[in-house]
Amino acid sequence: MKEENEKPTGLHENAFRPLKPGEKYEPLMSPGKTYPEVNAWSVSWGIVMAVIFSAAAAYLGLKVGQVFEAAIPIAIIAVGISSATKRKGALGENVMIQSIGACSGVIVAGAIFTLPALYILQEKYPEMTVNFMQMFISSLLGGILGILFLIPFRKYFVKEKHGEYPFPEATASTQVLVSGSKGGDQAKPLLMAGLVGGLYDFIVGTFGWWNENFTSRICGLGETVADKFKLVFKINTGAAVLGLGYIVGLKYAAIICAGSVAVWWIIVPGISLLWGDQVLDAWNPGITMAVKDMSPETIFSEYAKSIGIGGIAMAGIIGIVRSWGIIKSAVGLAASEMKGKKSEENVERTQKDLSMRFIAFGSIFTLLLTLLFFYFDVMQGNVIHTIVAILLVAGISFLFTTVAANAIAIVGTNPVSGMTLMTLILASVIMVAVGLKGAGGMVAALVMGGVVCTALSMAGGFITDLKIGYWLGSTPKKQETWKFLGTLVSAATVGGVIMVLNDSYGFTSGQLAAPQANAMAAVIDPLMNGVGAPWLLYGIGALLALVLTFCKVPALAFALGMFIPLELNLPLLVGGAINWYVTTRSKDTAVNNARQEKGTLLASGFIAGGALMGVVSAIMRYCDINFIHEEWLANPMSQGVSLLAYILLITYMIRASMKIK
Repeated sequence: MKEENEKPTGLHENAFRPLKPGEKYEPLMSPGKTYPEVNAWSVSWGIVMAVIFSAAAAYLGLKVGQVFEAAIPIAIIAVGISSATKRKGALGENVMIQSIGACSGVIVAGAIFTLPALYILQEKYPEMTVNFMQMFISSLLGGILGILFLIPFRKYFVKEKHGEYPFPEATASTQVLVSGSKGGDQAKPLLMAGLVGGLYDFIVGTFGWWNENFTSRICGLGETVADKFKLVFKINTGAAVLGLGYIVGLKYAAIICAGSVAVWWIIVPGISLLWGDQVLDAWNPGITMAVKDMSPETIFSEYAKSIGIGGIAMAGIIGIVRSWGIIKSAVGLAASEMKGKKSEENVERTQKDLSMRFIAFGSIFTLLLTLLFFYFDVMQGNVIHTIVAILLVAGISFLFTTVAANAIAIVGTNPVSGMTLMTLILASVIMVAVGLKGAGGMVAALVMGGVVCTALSMAGGFITDLKIGYWLGSTPKKQETWKFLGTLVSAATVGGVIMVLNDSYGFTSGQLAAPQANAMAAVIDPLMNGVGAPWLLYGIGALLALVLTFCKVPALAFALGMFIPLELNLPLLVGGAINWYVTTRSKDTAVNNARQEKGTLLASGFIAGGALMGVVSAIMRYCDINFIHEEWLANPMSQGVSLLAYILLITYMIRASMKIK
């Protein structure tokens, strides 16, 4: 029976708590009925969202090192479009639009954390080849592997563990979709914030009316402190990064900033104090100056950031150890389904997955395509190198799938960058051991890392989509099937955007920080040239991660803060503080919750608007349209104007979040 005009009444009260013995969760769309899900409307809009948000997320990710989850803004836009067109029974369609469109953020995360490093290293090694097909194919194959490897874990995470994991991103998206289907006007604050944030960041990126960063170097005293004591304060004043901080929340923003403060205000000055007169060139023969003559930024880049890299790698290992039981459980469940004779007709619509036979053969076929890609394009026909590479990619991608899904389920943040860094270190050491070195080895390691990174990013992001579908009553099989199309579109888009941004700004100019990709390049360059990697610094970071884990502090968040630039971490703390402030002003829990939801919409608008207009600015720069006056930006007054504009932006966000019906 088909139900198109049924009016949803809201999620059942047991949607977010563990079920009692014998209790069953009933989704919004009944498992016994069919609803519009996959049609020309939902697929077309899903593709449009994938293209738009791939471009936006690529720009923001290369700028700040973190990719926003596209699920929430896409869900809001889908609801707004269906409401504006008075489309009835659109809940199932909106879930599909969100699921296809959300490929954008996860594919972008996989691509921009690794592949721009090819361009970064190409400046040093001109013999390296970088082309669109390398970026497109590695992103596409990685995304497909992520989908296929995750499906066997779907029932474990979204059904068996019902109510045990908070799924913050999925919760927010689900509430938006439910509110929209009930006739809500959630899109209005999002659109308004999108206009404000987009115009704000467009003015900075295109006209340069004020500096995008406020620093302690605004005055002579600040310059002296930075030069003599290696202490510097920096904060990015953009709208998109502020919105990202609100979504992250105060707790994790504080942990990330704690890592950043530790490395910038303790470790960097400490290195200068202890080894100021020495030239520390053991890990980089290109260094010719003493530590005391370096800027704080150079000390951070050359030495201190490696401690964070070691911490991220160890955090990934800890995650695998903790998830081993989950891996065995999900594999056993998949194996039993392959052996069983249960007919698909006896399975509820809301529990139908792609068959395990399809998953098995699809995984083998995708790995075979990956092997051929490695053999002909990356390894230049070397059989041994190709076999070693495919074994590494397949093993690491599968093992880390549960880590990615578990992280998203608990905190809504995927530690894909840390896991990919560990992959690159492992891949570089092993590939050098089998004889692949130099520029060719760097290309191989980065493309391998790109496939793994995209696979893990997809696994983490897709579990959010499947949880949304579980709460609302979508058909998992349809989500899984059409996710492949979103992956194809997003992979093609992000490859083109990376090329445009590289031609417009470059990834070493400072305008696009590309912090993750620069970290990847810093890791493999010494390893592939026979220069010893900074294992001592990696080891210190790994030990620190173990200590933090023992103290029940999220080691991954702390370590991330240690290698992302200071100016991109402090805005997270500001955004998180706004979140805390607007949600604690009332004694009425309902009022605080409403303000939280309003703030989430505004933050999503800042992120989407700021990132989209950032892409517009990049395209204008690509077309040689530039209105920025560098002389003004070099004037300390431009930073003063930046601080004033930032205060006005913060004030707007607080007041707008507090204003609820």
